[in-house]
Amino acid sequence: MIIKTQEDVTRAVLAELQHADNPRFREIMSAAVRHLHDFAREVRLTEAELRQACDIVAQLGQRSTESHNEVVLASGSIGLSALVCLLNNGNQGQTETTANMLGPFWRQGAPIYPNGASIVKPGSATLSTDLPIFVDAWVRDPEGRPVADAQIDIWHASSDGFYENQDPGQADMNLRGRFVTDAQGHIWFRSVKPAGYPIPVSGPVGALLRAQGRHNLRPAHIHFLIHKDGYKTQFSQVYSSDDPNLATDVQFGVTQALIGQYVLHRDETAPADDVAGAWYSLAHHFVIEPGEARLPKPPITGKAEGDRPRLTILQPRTTSTGRAPA
Repeated sequence: MIIKTQEDVTRAVLAELQHADNPRFREIMSAAVRHLHDFAREVRLTEAELRQACDIVAQLGQRSTESHNEVVLASGSIGLSALVCLLNNGNQGQTETTANMLGPFWRQGAPIYPNGASIVKPGSATLSTDLPIFVDAWVRDPEGRPVADAQIDIWHASSDGFYENQDPGQADMNLRGRFVTDAQGHIWFRSVKPAGYPIPVSGPVGALLRAQGRHNLRPAHIHFLIHKDGYKTQFSQVYSSDDPNLATDVQFGVTQALIGQYVLHRDETAPADDVAGAWYSLAHHFVIEPGEARLPKPPITGKAEGDRPRLTILQPRTTSTGRAPA
């Protein structure tokens, strides 16, 4: 088609997409083109703004490495990851679900541990204020029956806010492990209570958050990836009920079904003889749906080297009332 008007551009692109063999690809790309072209018309996008947008997209790729995925971080920061998760789980978005977004920090190949083991690796830097946490998790199907022999991949940040792949001071695969459910669909393990943390803001995601006047904090959470033949692989994050940033998670991931009760015990006997002071417990139940047991491509594949990165916390911009936006 010879282009005569700006409307012709959209018609020409959509016409060419009809040659695609894959019908789902054709559907997705046609919708993307229509919405993107309509977006440009609605905001009257300038040439300079388009160049700036292209530069941001390029930076997302350039900033992604084997130990950091800026693209996944960006998807979460605009709520797209959370939205797609809720559209595809809980009976296709109709009911509550314990599924959540995968996030940018899952590494494949974590050690397999027996139930009851600790995922704190020897040789990792720890804080004197670290408190142990004893976690129990149960997996059931939609009818409430326990799911045995499901493999559950666990990972979380340290008590000072670093995943091990970010932090050369932690041993490889620290605070990561895989467990297998017993006949009751139950796993249990020991770790240290994670902390909330700021997501990295040295790249385009940080620029996006600064432009919006948002903070970059995630509430404390533990990740669970549940994998079992005959069931859809489920990613979950169980958030700490005592975290102040539950309602303002920078990744929009907190749902009611995934607010866990992280219970502090001060004067009770711990499940391990070597714990004399305070400790935490967490008990949580997951429901997985029938479907294809397919593991995702890991967003990261390796561990950072060199100096430990510095954590930067962005302060939210206040409104005219003097309060940060809810």
